[in-house]
Amino acid sequence: MNSGNGRGQSLIPRGLEALSARDPDAKCRLTLRAWADLEAGRLSVIPSEAGDAPLQPGRPERPLLVRPRELPRRRLGSREGRVALMHAIAHIEFNAINLAWDAVCRFADMPEDFYRDWARVAREEAEHFQMLRDRLQALDADYGDCPAHDGLWQAALDTRHDVLVRMALVPRVLEARGLDVTPAMMDRLRRVGDMESLAALEVILRDEIGHVEIGTRWFRFACERRGLEPADTFRKLLRDYMQGAIKGPFHYQARKQAGFTDGEMAELEALWREKG
Repeated sequence: MNSGNGRGQSLIPRGLEALSARDPDAKCRLTLRAWADLEAGRLSVIPSEAGDAPLQPGRPERPLLVRPRELPRRRLGSREGRVALMHAIAHIEFNAINLAWDAVCRFADMPEDFYRDWARVAREEAEHFQMLRDRLQALDADYGDCPAHDGLWQAALDTRHDVLVRMALVPRVLEARGLDVTPAMMDRLRRVGDMESLAALEVILRDEIGHVEIGTRWFRFACERRGLEPADTFRKLLRDYMQGAIKGPFHYQARKQAGFTDGEMAELEALWREKG
């Protein structure tokens, strides 16, 4: 598709192509190529073209999707335990590629930087997935070998009607949970001597702080555009959508780097304590 402005193709169809790809290798390849073309100026950003994302992304036949409570629990001291952990994180990163492209393709008439930010996130998530898949293969396993759950994509469906709700709840609640739990996983890997898996999680934690910060920035932009106060709006959305879903404890330093205010952290703490 030609954009008609002399800058080649549009980003949106390329994002849809990556979003719809079923094969993980193809999804990553298309994602990395789209980002490279965007960076090189070979793609245009045309915000009015967004708004037609599919309800379901492309995904392979495996892994088998089950309810979270049906996932087996294994100790990290065994190869099987490390495979299960790496597979669970790889599945999150695979979903995160789709979530980033869904933001690009679904929400029309945002500033150009919105689309560039989420295309960059898609690229980084693809790199994370490839890194984790390499680690799985080094452990004589592969993506698809273990069951997984679909909670992250369900959140995308639940927030598809409003970019403000999406930015508030998916990056800033569900993906931000990774900031809280990753340091403990890193400590466990360090104790069992799996330094290769530990190194992968160090990269992911660093990048995910930036991804959550992007969600924070565009949530506040959407609030400002509508004349809403961000703290009050976040509080209301948490209580309307996430009752019972907030879990702690929280990694305060990482969340502060990702743009959370003291008031927002207090609200998260209150919801967690109410649940407990």
